[in-house]
Amino acid sequence: MAINIVTFLVGVIFIVLGISNMKGNISSLHSYHRNRVSEEDRIPFGKQVGLGTIIIGIGIIVFSILSAITQYTENNAFVLIGTALLIATLVAGLVISFRAMIKYNKGIF
Repeated sequence: MAINIVTFLVGVIFIVLGISNMKGNISSLHSYHRNRVSEEDRIPFGKQVGLGTIIIGIGIIVFSILSAITQYTENNAFVLIGTALLIATLVAGLVISFRAMIKYNKGIF
């Protein structure tokens, strides 16, 4: 049960960071990205990276909830669905974030 709470909180942190990024505060990102994004691109870049981060956070939260349901019902279908959703949201969030990095930074590293 404690691991589900920690996982849920990690998802919440991702969402908070994503919201912060969407507002133009990209200070949570690596200095490479902060230095290479122009001032006028900071807001659109932050919105796209923030959206990707929020999607990942939602996936983590849903996974933690479905994992908790699995513990109470002893039905492994919930954790399998949660894992599939986590993978899908992780891929979607990373694709959105990487596309923004490539567009505004000309690279991800």
